[in-house]
Amino acid sequence: MSFCVSLCSPSLVLALSSLLGALGFLLLCLNLRAPARYGKHQEKPGKPWARVPARCAWFLQELPSFLVPALLLALRSPPRLEPPGCRLLCGMFCGHYFHRTFIYSFFTRGRTFPLQILLFGMLFCIYNGFLQGYYMIYCAQYPKDWFSDFRFTSGVLLFLFGMGINIHSDILLRQLRKPGDYTYKIPQGGLFTYVSGANFFGEIVEWFGYAIATWSIPAFAFALFTLCFIGPRAYHHHRYYLRMFTDYPKSRKALIPFIF
Repeated sequence: MSFCVSLCSPSLVLALSSLLGALGFLLLCLNLRAPARYGKHQEKPGKPWARVPARCAWFLQELPSFLVPALLLALRSPPRLEPPGCRLLCGMFCGHYFHRTFIYSFFTRGRTFPLQILLFGMLFCIYNGFLQGYYMIYCAQYPKDWFSDFRFTSGVLLFLFGMGINIHSDILLRQLRKPGDYTYKIPQGGLFTYVSGANFFGEIVEWFGYAIATWSIPAFAFALFTLCFIGPRAYHHHRYYLRMFTDYPKSRKALIPFIF
């Protein structure tokens, strides 16, 4: 029924999850007024030493979310997760960040990244990687039949659906520009037919699916943080496209198809 509960601190999990949720609401308030200054929303380039190539930046930023849970698992004795459902759930989290670290970062074609935003992203990924990994490895308790629970099956399907949208949307965005071309163009195809932030929508769906599958406070806090952080960014992307392109599809929404 459970494993390593003696090494789990519920108060620590609750405190870290609450802080994560509070940080999400803070960023929501800040980012609704103005988007984070990177990508298409960055201001003047600034000093060269304060910027990092996009591929290097994404690699360094996303790596801790994969590496920290992996290290926690390696340091655990015995070095395995029980029950099987818990192994799959931990693998889902690490699988997302394996793709973001070792695949997405090597193919992205973005502008140079502000150093201060990179450092913030790395700190967040260390924090969240520890929270999600620590809970799943040392605290999570699932019955042996969790595989057949509706929360598990529906959450996993939602996670895979969102991840598929996210990866497909990233591919479509990458195909808009040739290497060395930093000119922004109107995204076409896939879910971009209906929303400006198709990649953001996919990632939000993905992490809410993970939260349902794990049915845990840390995962729901992370899903809420994701919505608060990249939801406003989809809104600002939508406004940017409407401002920059007179032929931008007027029926296209910002984040949620047919709604918003």
